[in-house]
Amino acid sequence: MKELGEYLRQSRIKNGVSITEACEDLEFSTSQLENIESGNVRAFKDVYELKNSIKVYAKYLGLDSDKIVDEFNCFLFQHTSKISLSDILDAQRKKTDSEKKVQSPYTKTYREKFNYWPLIYGGIAFFIFVVLLYVIISNINRVPRRVDELRGFEGRNYNYEFTY
Repeated sequence: MKELGEYLRQSRIKNGVSITEACEDLEFSTSQLENIESGNVRAFKDVYELKNSIKVYAKYLGLDSDKIVDEFNCFLFQHTSKISLSDILDAQRKKTDSEKKVQSPYTKTYREKFNYWPLIYGGIAFFIFVVLLYVIISNINRVPRRVDELRGFEGRNYNYEFTY
């Protein structure tokens, strides 16, 4: 990474651009460009942000940004390939052990509880809807009962004659 940073610094000087001028044009901080040119990868928290900054800086300098990014990717591969698998597994174990031992109430993630009340209310509303629908349909299809209008007069004998 130091070689890549040196190459970027030489290109900047060759183009006659000062570091403050480049920072103003790219809206980078001076320390950010100095860390890129010195090859200080540890100054950046995010590798992807560093890669993007290098790509933007290479375009600004008129260099082939894809070639520069490929060189950076080669550096990352060489750097990460030196880490043994056992070291990676140990780091993962330490991370999980430390997470289990100490958890701050400010950083601990809580599982969100499921709210069942809307389901209960929805079920009750659906049940009421079905009952009302049943009552309405059964009343629509019902044949009205025959009502004898002369119900109180069964014992009396009335003779009606109808003439046509």
